Parts: sequence; C-alpha cells; structure tokens
Amino acid sequence: MACMEQLELDAHRGQLEKDLQTLVENYRSIFEWDIPEIDQARADRLIFEALRAALDNVELALVTKAGHD
Repeated sequence: MACMEQLELDAHRGQLEKDLQTLVENYRSIFEWDIPEIDQARADRLIFEALRAALDNVELALVTKAGHD
C-alpha cells in the first residue's frame, strides 16, 4: 500500500508538471526577449541545467535545515 505522502504527491503530480512547464516557458521567453537570434536548443539546455542545479540547492537547504530541527 502506498504511503500517505506518495498518495498526496500523486494527487498533485499533474499540477507540479504544469507549474514546471510554466516556469520553463517563462525563462524561454526571457531568453527570446534578450537574444533576438537565439539558439533555442542551447538555451533550453542551459535553462534545464540551471533548474536542476537550483532544485539540488533547494533540496540541500531543506535537508540541512531538517537536520538542525
């Protein structure tokens, strides 16, 4: 049987993906505004790398904080 946390996450998974898509599209738009002749594939790779690094930083901060509570 799935744990309550997993069930809760499953219930919100679609919204999580939608929120991430919106975030990615927001940064794609920023790149397009600032760089008229953008290499979109390269920009997308950079955006995803930055998002993964930011997610790692948030996770680390939360784990570190939880260890001090």
